[in-house]
Amino acid sequence: MDKGNCSSLTEFIFVGITNDPGMKVALFTMFLVVYVISLLANLGMIILIRVDSQLHTPMYYFLSHLSFSDLCYSTAIGPKMLVDLFAESKSIPFSGCALQFFIFCAFVDFECLLLAVMAFDRYKAISNPLLYAVNMSSRMCSLLMAGVYLMGVADALVHTTLAFRLCFCGSNEINHFFCDVPPLLLLSCSDTEVNELVIFTIFGFIELSSISGVLVSYCYIVLSVLKIRSAEGRFKAFSTCTSHLTAVAIFQGTLLFMYFRPSSAYSLDQDKMTSLFYTLVIPMLNPLIYSLRNKDVKQALEKLKMKRCS
Repeated sequence: MDKGNCSSLTEFIFVGITNDPGMKVALFTMFLVVYVISLLANLGMIILIRVDSQLHTPMYYFLSHLSFSDLCYSTAIGPKMLVDLFAESKSIPFSGCALQFFIFCAFVDFECLLLAVMAFDRYKAISNPLLYAVNMSSRMCSLLMAGVYLMGVADALVHTTLAFRLCFCGSNEINHFFCDVPPLLLLSCSDTEVNELVIFTIFGFIELSSISGVLVSYCYIVLSVLKIRSAEGRFKAFSTCTSHLTAVAIFQGTLLFMYFRPSSAYSLDQDKMTSLFYTLVIPMLNPLIYSLRNKDVKQALEKLKMKRCS
């Protein structure tokens, strides 16, 4: 479409989750609790890892960045969504929408790639524990995280630039509760084939690389575990991976369901519930998954409680 025919939007208006007053109260209460738990759990995990010297290992270094990622993208969406449930005007400035979209996209990419890095870390820890500290040195961990952040920012910049150069010459109402790719593409009166192609190629490459990295790492982990003679040793090795596998299955499964479909297959009213799950519920679940069955985290919490009581 000719750019001269594009209207100059200054803001978007969210349709929101629901207009039912009864549902609003229930959803606000439920997701306020979810967000507060997510905020406290992720902040607590980051602080605990920083203050306890026993948690200064590559595994917990990466886990602190996972908590940081969950904290950032849930905070970019959660508070605004909660306020909009009772706000008369659910508007967001054009630049604010672009910023929210960029932060969300970047940190989802970070988490996607970070889960693959964490699988690689588990492989190094199990396959050759004697050389683990050498193979996963602080320099190696920093380089891996730098690569994760660089790829996430680059992908987010591409998607944000393409999405907010589209023409929005009709309604400015986004049938969603935050600025996401599917509702923006449906709102645009431009040809969105390029955007869809970029999603399937660049983000598809990141997803494929992440999932492949996880699968390859766990293939080598299984081979390494099978070499362990004692049943107790095998169980202990596998038990260190259960939390990570759970987090990968929940996060990657939700992303694949949400984004790897043609735009004609989207039902935004139905997808809002799925979006609520991965923007608010998953960031709450991750720190719980990694702490409830983790002896190191439990011991660190007990030590912290004892210090406060003494």
